[in-house]
Order: sequence, then structure tokens, then C-alpha cells
Amino acid sequence: MSHKENDQRAVALAAEAVEHNGSRALREAVSLAPENPEVKAAFLKIQSEDSIHTLQKLCGKFVLEQDEDAGKEALNYLDRSGEVPGHIAQECLELVIKQTKIKSTDLQDEIFAGLLRQSIAAKSALAKRLLEAPTTTFVQIYEIGDKSANSIAEIVLTPSAWSQESDREKCEAYVFQLFLAKLLEVGHDFDGRALKGIARLLAADTGRLHPMIDEDIFYAILCSLDYRQPNEVRSQATLATAKYLELSETNCQTYICRFIPERIKKGLSEDLVLAFSAAAAVFPIMPTQAAALFLTEGFVPSLLPLLEKKNGSVKVEQAALNMLSAACIDNACRKVIKKHCTQWLQRVMNAGKDDRPGLAAVILAKVLDPTMPGKDTAGKDQSEGDAVDNLVSMFKKLLSDPGEVNKQSSIEGLAYASIQPPVKDALVNDRLFLVRLMDLLKASKLQPTVTFGILTVIDHLTRYLPVLSEEQKKMDQLKAYANASTSVDKTDPRDEDTAVTQRCKAVVDAGAVSAFVAIASHLSAASTAIVVNIMLSLTRTPSLRGTIAQQGGARFLLLKYSAIAGTSDTDKQARYTAAHALARILISMDPTLLFPVAGSPPLTSTIRPILSLVTESQSDISEGPRNLLPTFEALLALTNLASTPSDEASEVIVRLALPTIEDLLLSNNTMVQRAATELVCNLASFAVGMQAFADGSPAADRRLHILLALADVEDTATRKAAAGALATLTGFESAVRGILKRERGVEILLGLCEDEDEEIVHRGLFCVGNLVEMDGSTGAEARTKVQNRGGVPVLGELVERMGERNTVLRDLGQKVLTGLLVRTRTAG
Repeated sequence: MSHKENDQRAVALAAEAVEHNGSRALREAVSLAPENPEVKAAFLKIQSEDSIHTLQKLCGKFVLEQDEDAGKEALNYLDRSGEVPGHIAQECLELVIKQTKIKSTDLQDEIFAGLLRQSIAAKSALAKRLLEAPTTTFVQIYEIGDKSANSIAEIVLTPSAWSQESDREKCEAYVFQLFLAKLLEVGHDFDGRALKGIARLLAADTGRLHPMIDEDIFYAILCSLDYRQPNEVRSQATLATAKYLELSETNCQTYICRFIPERIKKGLSEDLVLAFSAAAAVFPIMPTQAAALFLTEGFVPSLLPLLEKKNGSVKVEQAALNMLSAACIDNACRKVIKKHCTQWLQRVMNAGKDDRPGLAAVILAKVLDPTMPGKDTAGKDQSEGDAVDNLVSMFKKLLSDPGEVNKQSSIEGLAYASIQPPVKDALVNDRLFLVRLMDLLKASKLQPTVTFGILTVIDHLTRYLPVLSEEQKKMDQLKAYANASTSVDKTDPRDEDTAVTQRCKAVVDAGAVSAFVAIASHLSAASTAIVVNIMLSLTRTPSLRGTIAQQGGARFLLLKYSAIAGTSDTDKQARYTAAHALARILISMDPTLLFPVAGSPPLTSTIRPILSLVTESQSDISEGPRNLLPTFEALLALTNLASTPSDEASEVIVRLALPTIEDLLLSNNTMVQRAATELVCNLASFAVGMQAFADGSPAADRRLHILLALADVEDTATRKAAAGALATLTGFESAVRGILKRERGVEILLGLCEDEDEEIVHRGLFCVGNLVEMDGSTGAEARTKVQNRGGVPVLGELVERMGERNTVLRDLGQKVLTGLLVRTRTAG
């Protein structure tokens, strides 16, 4: 190729390289014509561009050329990269701030927030900017978007971004005032943005900032509680109100108690909506003060004429309903609502549309008592029970409504109404309703309030009345006398155990446990506490435990026990309850079917939860006398676990709980003592159990002494279990030596042979037989003691007594007697 052709080719390649940033084309051009001026220029241009940071290039193209793809690449770069070099982040930040005519403002907002997130230098640069020109900088950033506005609050709360704390505090106060000014501006397009900054700063530094809020500003915050505002705006306004209340309780109460009556007095629809919305929002924050305002003489009665006057005004009725629903948090308010508003609520429920009938029904469910007489909408006598029945029918109907608000109102109403025994029966006898409820529960994974409401309904259906001690019963009687009542209130038959058990069966048959399993990973702490209580109720009936296990209940409870990691009393109680429910299932089911030894989770993973019931006292978690039922049922579950063929479970039980089990063998409660003895009986079948009671150590001798004592107690089942353990242990010489050390050791074993229970006799014969057949000096001593304690007549009488009644025991007794006589004679 000629020199001229090389030059032409090189120039073309250089131009291609500049246009497409092609390094290969540039290298070829340089190789063809290294001295060509155009090739040199192209080389220098590309070299200069390569020195620019990737993020700078992308931000420049996005801001200057309105290239959205470049903006998306810049955002991806920030998301996947580590910290951006300080000077690069600062330059990009300035570039993004100064450009106000970008089409994709959401992308600009994301990039701005990303730069601050990734670079401390960018934060420091913004802090410096705020210090030098606070108003200009604030306005520029505020108008970019929500995340950028949030970053302003974040910067003034980040000490590391400031060289001096005094500068940070100065800017924090200034920025707070600017957020307040934005809230007061005409138009409400960015109320949520301003309120978020106000709430964030007020929550972080309430003491310094709350004096800046005057009555006008607080009124603006209260207006933002309008139920028609987006949820984000209302939630931030609620947070700001709550924080202001913490340190300015007097001012807050004064402003609220002035704002609500003033707006109501004006009587305009808009003012009524704002007043009712504010009242509804502050009830949960300051219930005592809000109730005092609500109960002011004439307040509620004066509302009804206004509501009648505004009949048909959807927004006024909705706001009023929201307020009445919130007021139901207070008992006295409920009574006032019931007295003055029942008929109006019933009219709204029957004639309203959209969400109002459901909300009116919920309020009525909160205030009506099914046992009391009342009036219907026409003023005719009607029992409140009939009214509640109508409400329940309506709630069932709303439950099938496709609208989410009506569905939520239905669930909330049922949560209140289902406290009443008649409603419980009505709901549980409707299988289609129960199945529908479980389907809704499965579909509520991402709706925590719906999940909580449905679980509350199920909890009411399945909850058993607490078992009262004699002392608690006497206290109830004393309270009844103190209240001038002639007798303690009788339990409704529909709340007695038999009725609750039937409801539990209906709930299980409807697939409740399967629904719990389906939403397991989405349960909040509050919902988890409810669901484990439900499971404890469902597992109370042994006949239901198989179905519960088939639906995944055992694994679900183990998962929940492991997932509850909190240390609060509520968390501890929930963990304890989950373990108790799991124990009940393990009592009735073959553990190896639920948790195969080689499966996941393994069988041994169930032991720690069950042991927590015997090592932790429930009285340490909840007030009142200790309930020994969990301990008893835990011991039964451990006994079942110790009956599995593998020795892994027994090894874990002995390693983790032997001292506790030993203490429980000495329990004053017969049932607990019996269950602990039965557990030891099973453990003695394994090497680890034998070592604990028969390795010849002082501790083993002490435990063996306890077993001997238990073989001589009044309770037949306890004697039987102790005899079973001794029948196994006496096969070992060290155990026999331990028995021989005890003054009444051999006498107790012979006493087993004289027992009225033939199973105990059988075990006693094995014990004595093991002593008789023992070799060496220990065996000789044992046979001597058996003879000296009257062993020959005891065994002889046993053989004669059994006769033809029990040939197995007769033959075994004859064998032991013959062995004793023969070996004694031979030794002699």
C-alpha cells in the first residue's frame, strides 16, 4: 500500500476511533501513519477523554445532553460500586444540582441521593454549600425530589460531614425553618416532602427544634392529617404531632383543643373534615386528652345535627366515621357513641355506599352488647344481639367484596364482634366462611394489618378460658362481693371447654394450619405472638394433633421458635408458647415421622425448645402462680423422643438437662414427678442413661437412691416407671452395688414383687432376678441380702398367689426363687 493510501486509511480509522471510542481502530491508524497530524490529534483527544472518570462522563451526558440511558448507567454505577473518589463525587454533585431543566427528574433525584450515599466528600461539600448559602441550596435541592429533600435532613444530622458542631446546629435550625416555611406555602403538592423533613429533624432533635413550632405551623400540621391526603403525608404529620407532644404537651393539647372546636363551629364541610380527621389521628397519640375533649358536655350531641345537615356529604360522613372509630379506644367514649350515635350509624350502614357502611358496621360492633336491649333505625325495640347478628351477616358479605377497604372493615368488625360467644358460634358453624377466611389469610402475605385482623378472629374462636387456681377463684368471689354482686358471673356455655374444642376442630378442618404455614415468613412479631397462641389452643385436643402435623404444624412451630430472637417479655412468652404447642404434637406423634433422624431439620433440633419448658419458669415471664402443665407436657414429649431407636435424642437430653430432670424427680407435684420418672425409664435403655445412674460415681449413686425412693411411693404409675428403670439398671454391677449400699434397697425391690399391680410385679421380679444372677462377690452379697430380707418367702408367696391367674409371672417367680436357692446352696 502506498504512503498516500496509508495516510487516507489512517485518517479514516482515526475518525472512526474518535466517533466510537474505538481503541483498536486508533492503534491501527497509529501503526499506519504515526506522524499524520489528524491521527495525532485523534490520539490526544481520546487520551484526554480516557482520563475523565466514568461517572463524570455519564453524569455529564445525562445532565447536558438529556441522555436518560446515561443517567440509568450512572445510577447502576453508584449502586454496584464502592465509594466514589471525593473530587469526582463533588463535581458530579455540582453538575446535578445546577441543572434545573432535566426531563427525568426522578432519575436526577436518584443520582443525587446516590452520590451522597456513596461519598463522605459529597456530604461535606453539601454541608459547606448549606453553610454558605442555605436558602438557595435548600430550594435547589428541595425541588429535585423527595430523596434529595430527605438528604438535606440527613446531612444536617451527620456530624462527620461538618468541621464544627456549631455549624451543624446552626444549619439544622435553619433547614428546619425552611421545611416549616415550605409547609406553609400556598398549594400542597409537596406537603409530604416538607413533613418528612420536619418529622425527621423533630424526631432526632426534639429538644432544640420544638420551640420553633407556633400555633399557625401546628395548625398546618393538623390540616395534613386530613384523611383524603396520601398515607405518606398523614403518617409524617402524625409522627410530627407525636414528637411535638413529647416536649410541648401543654401547647400541643391547647392547640388541638382549640383547632377542633373552632373548625366544627364554622360548620363548613371542609372545616368539619379537617376537624374530624385531626381528632381521629390524635386519639391513638393522646387518648386521655382526646377523650376528655370528646366527652366535653354537648360535644357529641352537637355533632348529630351537623351530620344530619350534611346528610349525603360523603367526605364529612367518612371523616366523622373515622373519628368515631378512633374514639372507640376509650370505654367512656364508646358509651357516649352508643347512646347518641347508634341510630345514625345504622342509617349509614343501611343506606350508605362505598366504604362507609363497612366502617359504620365496625363502630357498631365495637359499641354494641349482644346481651342488652336497644332500638332499631325506626326506634322500635330490638335486642342488641339481633343488631350484632345483622352486623356479622354484613361483615361476611363484605368479606367477599373485591374492594380492599370494605374487606379490611369487615375483618376489623369481625375481630371486635367475635369476642362475643354467640358470634363465635355463628362464624364457626359457617364452613364456607371459615374456608374463605383461610384463603384470605393465605393471600394476605403483604398486608400485615389484614393478617393481624384475621388471626385475631381465629384467636377469639379458639381461645380457652384460663384455668384458675383456688386462690384466683376466691379473689374473683371477693371482687364480686366488692362490686355488690350476689354471685360471680357464670361462664357462657359457648365459652366452656367442650364448645371451644368443637370450634378448634372446625378451624383445623378449614385448613388454618396450612394457612399459617403459607404465610410463615411474612408474619410480624405481633402476628407471630397471636398465631402461636392459636396453635397452643388447637394442639390442646389430642385427636387434632395428627391433622395439625399433616398440615405442617410441627415444623412451623419449630421455625417460629427459632425465628423469635427478641428479649422482651412478649418475645419470651411467644417462644415459650411455641415450644409448648410443639411439645403437645410430639406427645401424640411418632417423632421420627415428623423429623427424620437424617432429615432437615433433624429430630434433635426439637429438643432445645422442649427443654426450655422445663428449664425456664413461666412465672419468670408472666405474672401469677406457676403453671406446671407446660413442664408436665414437655416431660411427656421428651419421653417420646427418648423412645426413638437412635440414641442421639437421649444423649442430647442427658447432656443438656440431667440436673433439671433430677430436680423434677423430687417434685411435689405427683404428675410432674411421674412424667420425670417415665422419662428416666426410657433414658435408662441407652448407654448415656445407664452411665448417669449406674457408673458408680457419687452422683450416680445419689440418682439411684432417688429411683429407689420413687419405687416406693403411693402413685402406681410412678412406681411402675421407677421399677422399669431399675429393671434395666440392675443388669449392671455398679448399679447393684449402689442398691446394696442403701439400707432399704433390697427391701424396696422385694416390695415391688408384692405390689398389687402385676406390671410392677413383673419389673420387680426382673430386678430381684438380676441381683440373684449377678456373679462375683457383688452377686454373693446381693443373694445374702435378698435372703436376709425375706426373699424366699416373698417369692414363694408370689408363685403361690399367681397360680393359674398369671402363668408368666408364676414361672418367672419360680425361676428367680430356684436361682436364689440353688446359687446360695452352691456358694455355701
